[in-house]
Amino acid sequence: MAGLVIAGVLVWGLAASAAETKGGPAGAAGETKLSDEYVRMVGQAATFWAWPMVNVFNRRLGFKDVQEPGLIGGIIPCAPLNHNCMLGDYIAPQERAVACPNQDVVYGVCVLALDESPVVVQVPDFGKRFWVYQVVDLRTDSFVELGAMYGTPPGFYLLVGPTWQGKPPAGIQRVFRAKTGTGFVIPRVFRQDTPEDLAAVQGVLRQVLLYPLAEFDGKMKSKDWSKLPSYPEQTEGKGEMSWVFPEKLFAELPMVLEQAPPRPGEEALYAQILSVLQAAKKDRHIMEVLTQAAVDADRQIVTPLLQFRNWGEQLPAHWSTIGNGAAFGTDYFTRTAVAKSNIFVNAPSETKYFYQDLDEQGGRLNGASRYTLTFPPGQTPPVEGFWSLTLYDEYHFFAPNELNRYSIGTKSPDLKRGAGGSLTLYVQADPPSGEMRSNWLPAPKGDFSLYLRAYWPKAEILDGKWTPPPVIRSASHP
Repeated sequence: MAGLVIAGVLVWGLAASAAETKGGPAGAAGETKLSDEYVRMVGQAATFWAWPMVNVFNRRLGFKDVQEPGLIGGIIPCAPLNHNCMLGDYIAPQERAVACPNQDVVYGVCVLALDESPVVVQVPDFGKRFWVYQVVDLRTDSFVELGAMYGTPPGFYLLVGPTWQGKPPAGIQRVFRAKTGTGFVIPRVFRQDTPEDLAAVQGVLRQVLLYPLAEFDGKMKSKDWSKLPSYPEQTEGKGEMSWVFPEKLFAELPMVLEQAPPRPGEEALYAQILSVLQAAKKDRHIMEVLTQAAVDADRQIVTPLLQFRNWGEQLPAHWSTIGNGAAFGTDYFTRTAVAKSNIFVNAPSETKYFYQDLDEQGGRLNGASRYTLTFPPGQTPPVEGFWSLTLYDEYHFFAPNELNRYSIGTKSPDLKRGAGGSLTLYVQADPPSGEMRSNWLPAPKGDFSLYLRAYWPKAEILDGKWTPPPVIRSASHP
């Protein structure tokens, strides 16, 4: 079904392009009667294609009435549009706003409304500490390079929308132009898993700030993020909070498309969708067919993409990855798969991601079994920044455990090495014996996934020469 829908996107896009070339209409002509089958096909294809953009757009709507930086439920950072909020520590395990969070970095967030104002990005002096500001547009494509891997100097940078024609003031070191009016910024600042580093990171976090251009005075600002108001909790279950509502998708889509002008070659695609939406304004039945198509596509095509084993570039030992994170272009399939399973991934030069649902033999990872991953001597992930292995439950969130440990890697000071320098990690529900407890990543009782991050990866990772070791189901208790 998914293949048919994606093929549908391409077929009617190409057909429309041909029609434009010949001087014909890009969409269905004028008062042409549209069959239910055609409307359903367009509706499902448009739902799959637009799903990530609708997701990000609704996150913007969710922040539009926020009056000051604070924490939703005392956990999730939020702020007025074009302003940021930073945490002071790892994200709490109860977080449900974004699937696949990590506890390697201190997060922040800023929802961009660049159609309202350019935004100043303040970069403090991070010293030798790893950091990166992820900045993506409505399509979840990156349009900024700010981070340790880019050698970004401290100072001020400006984010502007696609139509901004102003002149940046003195003191702005570089201007980055988005292709859409809406976007997202997620600063990530690494910290070691020690009390000493938690205290040490606070100073630089206070200077991680974003704000509208009108507030720029050329001076480094500072904010104490430890004193934030708490807003009502919005969690609604074990999975990610809902950001796409299929029954409302086609009512919202015109506003979403206004925020994201067509990419080159997408003009006909937009025209086809808009022609059906125009017909739906005049015919309630067409809108009903479109709405049902959105509901069906969300359930039948998008929802299965939560599982990593259903998509991605396939690697040895059942691992998978992506090579175009935050640069999806017209790879609509991967863009939607990532948005459903782990939205807001970094570009590969910033972070390489490896996903795993299965053990070496192809069995589903489950807490009823015990597993090991062994990195041979000198074969831990080759990075300039850091690496980590995170465990997620079946919904792609942290699984509660007695150690409050959700990831393990560079940040872990007490990892025990084997003879010759090998490193074995134990993934299981019960603790391993003796000193190997330091290498234990606690698992839940049910299904789970493993997620390896390599921040600022070296060439061996980017060119595919290095891949993670197999996840081996153990026959005995260590």
